[in-house]
Amino acid sequence: MAIQAHLAELERKHEMLESELHQALIHPSTDDLKIAELKRKKLLVKDEIERLRAAHTIH
Repeated sequence: MAIQAHLAELERKHEMLESELHQALIHPSTDDLKIAELKRKKLLVKDEIERLRAAHTIH
């Protein structure tokens, strides 16, 4: 059950990063480094979600 809660939290974080990235992209004054950092964080969260799902499926 703890894995499910962790997955849910990661999915919420991924959605928040997606929203933050969308807002950054529609504002032309947003620094390219900020956008790159948001994309990197979002990808790391997605990778962690996939890793947990794969590990949970195996057990």
